[in-house]
Amino acid sequence: MNFFKKTYQSLENRRRVALTLILVSFLTTFLLIRLVTILQKAHLLLNQQGMTHIHHLVPGIILLIVCGYIDIAFWSNNKIRPYVAVFYGIGAALTIDEFALWLFLKDVYWEKQGRISVDAVIIAIVLLGLFLVISEVHDYTWIKKMFQR
Repeated sequence: MNFFKKTYQSLENRRRVALTLILVSFLTTFLLIRLVTILQKAHLLLNQQGMTHIHHLVPGIILLIVCGYIDIAFWSNNKIRPYVAVFYGIGAALTIDEFALWLFLKDVYWEKQGRISVDAVIIAIVLLGLFLVISEVHDYTWIKKMFQR
């Protein structure tokens, strides 16, 4: 627990906690939603019953809209920023995991075209990581650290 507290304080001091939380929540949500869908396909977990299937992209879009609104409405409130970052990462993962549905406008999640969704998630993770690194480099603190040694 002490490790996580020190890591959080280190990130907080660098103002990178929101970017890190988005990346971690995005990756965690993607892995969990893939696990759930695999278990549903194997009939180890229940799937939605009835005529209408609500794809996980729908709650993802709703989360993105709500997080965007909260972030714009309360942009100066630093206390809610970590929570908004986590929910934003969750919403983005839920939405991008169904990227193939955006392109083909039909459910191709388990078909060959569904691989595009995994590729989109990989690209998103790389971009989120890149943004995190760029935000650190842009702060120029790495130069001070390098010459202090």
